[in-house]
Amino acid sequence: MQIHLTARHCELGPEVRIFAEQRLEKLQRYDDGIHEVRVIVSAERKIHTAEISLRAHQQDLIITESHTDVLAALELAADRLEDRVRRNKDKRVHGPRREGRINGTPVEPAAADESADFEED
Repeated sequence: MQIHLTARHCELGPEVRIFAEQRLEKLQRYDDGIHEVRVIVSAERKIHTAEISLRAHQQDLIITESHTDVLAALELAADRLEDRVRRNKDKRVHGPRREGRINGTPVEPAAADESADFEED
């Protein structure tokens, strides 16, 4: 999994970068199909906004959170993203199965034993 960190209109210290990488690496325990995570931290006045976008299973998940503290904004966004990834995994794993269907059309079950119709003399 690749993690890209970007800062807009602010500077991210090494402790913030390490915190973000450690926090986002925990997402791998819920889904191994995560290809990349992009984190954009921007500052406007005294509000820091953390936007995390995640690419997995041909889907994009985007979470945005704001707070006065950079670490708190990252933590809030990471929590929401973790919940979303966990929910998507539950839907994928425990979703309804489409057994007995071929290309969306129902298939009738085969007769139990067609050879039973013929009697041997």
